[in-house]
Amino acid sequence: MNAVWIVDDDRSIRWVLEKALGRENIAFRSFSSASEALAVLDANGALPQVLISDIHMPGDSGLVLLQRVKEKHPSLPVIIMTAYSDLDSAVAAFQGGAFEYLPKPFDVDQALDLLQRALKESTHQVGADESSTTVPEILGQATSMQEVFRAIGRLSQSSATVMINGESGTGKELVAQALHRHSPRKDGPFVAINTAAIPRDLLESELFGHERGSFTGAAAQRRGRFEQAEGGTLFLDEIGDMPSELQTRLLRVLSDGNFYRVGGHSPVKANVRVIAATHQHLEQRVRDGLFREDLFHRLNVIRLRLPPLRERREDVPILARHFLAHSAQELNVETKRLTDAALRRLQSFDFPGNVRQLENICHWLTVMAPGQTVDEADLPADMREAVASAAGVDGAGWVSALNAEADRLLQASPGEVFEKLSNEFEKCLILRALAATGGRRVEAAQLLGIGRNTITRKIQELGIDSGRGDE
Repeated sequence: MNAVWIVDDDRSIRWVLEKALGRENIAFRSFSSASEALAVLDANGALPQVLISDIHMPGDSGLVLLQRVKEKHPSLPVIIMTAYSDLDSAVAAFQGGAFEYLPKPFDVDQALDLLQRALKESTHQVGADESSTTVPEILGQATSMQEVFRAIGRLSQSSATVMINGESGTGKELVAQALHRHSPRKDGPFVAINTAAIPRDLLESELFGHERGSFTGAAAQRRGRFEQAEGGTLFLDEIGDMPSELQTRLLRVLSDGNFYRVGGHSPVKANVRVIAATHQHLEQRVRDGLFREDLFHRLNVIRLRLPPLRERREDVPILARHFLAHSAQELNVETKRLTDAALRRLQSFDFPGNVRQLENICHWLTVMAPGQTVDEADLPADMREAVASAAGVDGAGWVSALNAEADRLLQASPGEVFEKLSNEFEKCLILRALAATGGRRVEAAQLLGIGRNTITRKIQELGIDSGRGDE
């Protein structure tokens, strides 16, 4: 029996996996298409212990292969690979029963660990409904975003309450919409409300509705957001700012599934999935007495953390290209292209407004940049100044900081200063180069002016998790 079947139309990917499996003495068989693998499967009943397949291939896709395999062998672990690091690919893979989702380019050791874990797995079965492919609304190659994609995929058959944590502009509502769209409630409504944007005295009526005559101006009965979201999902954004008296009412709805309209005396049944979001540290607000602890635990069944853009700088190029294309389509103009220097400058910016701020900048560039190719000088002046200020305009800022750190260590850690600072310096350079190249080590080595073997050795010595392949 061939323990692992590799299905990919890219010969170089097959070769890399074959070499890795060969080094571990794991038997394998390779196929260049899904139809080729299915033909062998149907012809003689041959069956691997693990199947790893690309998702986008000529002919039948990896999802079709996954579906066909799962129909006959539901316990067979199937790993799906794709270079298209988007949410819908991840969700489709998990909904189809995939064991795991591996974005390209991948680190060979990471792929090997995953294959070995799958080989140890005896059974694994998930629902086999294949999701239709749509334009991805959430993009990300960073490891932290892949974890978000996996979580959404694993939650796709659940109606559990979810709490989303993330800074402003990280895409909390997009994730909530994705959780709804890939859930059993997808045919019901998705209703969103920002609890911080509605005046305190109106929020109760907005959430629960009101009866005619319940207060001045209430000329007719009004359905609140809970009733509007019946059978679907209610997204409560900025839940940390909800007034304490409404926290009590929300807790009651989550506890017994009933609520009363303002001025009403008959309970209304709520068949709603609640997804909450906040940029605040709710545990601290609980400790400060600003948020009910029992409500926190009701909402915090499943928690998702969305990383700020400064923690996923490798995603800036793919996001920027996506937003530039989207803006060009909206304005009916040709899509503008960022130079490598402009991309590096964008990646060095901290984006306090996160993905939303990057989207706004790309729209600004589509309108204001003079040519089709956008260089550093075409970026907004305030952004260029912020980056220059952080880096030290005269180039001496980092040297001054290094001098101060050296003085501190000479006092605090005599005998260890050179090794500590040298390691941190090399680690910083390699991580920034990997971020600039999307994790591709060969290109990162070229940017740094060192050899491929050197960067590989340094990554191992310094304990750097590049999360990317050697391509």
